[in-house]
Amino acid sequence: MNYSYWELKEWFTNIHFTIVGSGIVGLNCALELKKKYPKTNILILEKGMLPQGASTKNAGFACFGSLSELIDDLNSHTEQEVYNLVDKRWKGLQRLRQNLGDKNIDFQQNKGFELCENEAFFEECISRKYQINQLLKPIFKSDVFSISKNTFGFQKVHNKYITNNFEGQIDTGKMAFELLYKVQNLGVKILNSITVESFIESGNLVEVKTDKITFKTNKLCIATNGFANQLLDEKVQPARAQVLITKPIKNLHIKGTFHLDKGYYYFRNINDRILFGGGRNLDFKTEKTTEFGQTTIIQNQLEKILKETILPNTNFEIERRWSGIMGVGNQKKAIVKQISKNVFCGVRLGGMGIAIGSLVGKELAELIE
Repeated sequence: MNYSYWELKEWFTNIHFTIVGSGIVGLNCALELKKKYPKTNILILEKGMLPQGASTKNAGFACFGSLSELIDDLNSHTEQEVYNLVDKRWKGLQRLRQNLGDKNIDFQQNKGFELCENEAFFEECISRKYQINQLLKPIFKSDVFSISKNTFGFQKVHNKYITNNFEGQIDTGKMAFELLYKVQNLGVKILNSITVESFIESGNLVEVKTDKITFKTNKLCIATNGFANQLLDEKVQPARAQVLITKPIKNLHIKGTFHLDKGYYYFRNINDRILFGGGRNLDFKTEKTTEFGQTTIIQNQLEKILKETILPNTNFEIERRWSGIMGVGNQKKAIVKQISKNVFCGVRLGGMGIAIGSLVGKELAELIE
């Protein structure tokens, strides 16, 4: 395409910071850079019509780890590392709420509930409850986890569940809209449906090659999470998460965020519907992809659990299915680093983008002098 003088001058000339990815990390990075350098030109490039990865395709859990997840984490991390992970997630959630406002993201603290498939697993988790409550007490000042009776009518699970008293939920569409509104009001330019194919660093500039145009920028920030390895050589693996949502259900009494099978399945209420996702543990190999879509094995299992466990005595219809791409690795800690003199990245959010995305974006911006 031939661009006019005006187009090139306004959008692709004298660019101080270019951010790849308009999800929660990229937008928060732009916010922080604008606070730090208010007179600079910032350009965000997004390959999707909307944020393409996971920021608006997730389940909207304002969570920081179920009891069984934290027990699992203690098998591969020290107590201090697990404490630091939870502390960062909790601080990130508070930052998200403070930046955008609870009403603007429809934040609700309806608690989180972990369902256990049998008594043995329930007892195994409960045996570590005191230890983890004590570990996290300096953060929350009271017990995070307690025990509740099954009052929601779930079947094929233990009759008690583990309650996370501090877990909440948000509307991630509202979250993204509010973030976009804030950065654009500050003068940040955002271009959608444009894919960064490669970049070359030369002296004090970085040449960015896209499928639409090639231009130069002073600094390049990569915030593409699960898609990071398309541009970087970092220890990030894509992980697809498949999600479905029902049509509105009359007199739906289920309220909160729910975890099943160590968090591999998760569901919540939203506008009289059940939003339900997960199941990648059924086929890790296939779900290690950057391709969007659904598979029969996972969709069939989601429907089975929905019918037999979550809504056993309720008629429902599935309205929509989608998927999102997370960035994961063998460590839960995000990768926020300087790649070279003028290139930086904030990736591998490990399925905790809502919790830590605001902080990762801030940390990414703080790397840049």
